Amino acid sequence: MKKLEEAVRSVEMPGLFCGASKLVPVGYGIKKLQIMITIADDLISVDTLIEEHLQAEPINEYVQSCDIVAFNKI
Repeated sequence: MKKLEEAVRSVEMPGLFCGASKLVPVGYGIKKLQIMITIADDLISVDTLIEEHLQAEPINEYVQSCDIVAFNKI
C-alpha cells in the first residue's frame, strides 16, 4: 500500500494537490487507499486525471479502480 500511495502522490499536474490519506477496510482483510485530492477545475479534468495518469504505466500496476467518494465544486 505504501507503493500505491507513493505512485498516486507522484502524479504532478498544475492545480493538483494531494492531502490526507487512510486505509479503509473493505472486507475479508482487504483494504483500499482513500486519499484526498484537490484539483483546480479550470486546469484539470477529473477524467483526464484518472484515464491518463492513474491508469497509465507504471501506476496501473498498483491501481485496480478509482472511485470518487465526494465531489465538491467551488
